[in-house]
Amino acid sequence: KKSRMKTIVKRLEDIVLSFLMLIVLFPLLLLTAILIKLDSRGPVFFSQDRVGEHGQEYMMHKFRSMVQDAEKATGPMWAQADDQRITRVGKVIRKFRIDELPQLWDVLCGKMSMVGPRPERKHFTDELEKQIPYYAERFKVKPGLTGWAQVSYDYGATVEDAVEKLNYDLFYIKNLSITMDIVIILRTIKTVLFGKGAR
Repeated sequence: KKSRMKTIVKRLEDIVLSFLMLIVLFPLLLLTAILIKLDSRGPVFFSQDRVGEHGQEYMMHKFRSMVQDAEKATGPMWAQADDQRITRVGKVIRKFRIDELPQLWDVLCGKMSMVGPRPERKHFTDELEKQIPYYAERFKVKPGLTGWAQVSYDYGATVEDAVEKLNYDLFYIKNLSITMDIVIILRTIKTVLFGKGAR
């Protein structure tokens, strides 16, 4: 069956790429961890629940780019432009998406894929499912470290943005292929090098 073959090939792609990137980027990961520790109080890593494949929740890992307990006063909220909660090191690592790199471990462990819809928190997905038809379709595949929506559309923090991004996600799920993954990864590298669209 073609879809089963696609799933196997995609998993192999995820294992190989995430493993190689963790080895190659290890010095950068180590340096980032040291800078975060020197810059502000709190842990190096930031773990948060996300909704994954088939709507199952998992813990996603990032480098901490905000002050400790950033949501204590406000509760869950999307990052804003010029967000006051972001640390000095956080500004740099968010601009170049370095804060996302610990997710390579989540890819290696099989909770995420290199390419797929952006993982969102249950707090937001529950609301978006009520407001947007077919929103749950994006849970048919694993969430991705990068994705067609991320490279095609700027950072979104509204329901309207979520609708636009869903269109890209559904297009990706329908046309899923290794070729498309390679195109998305190359576009991601370009975005990262020029530090575009981060918050």
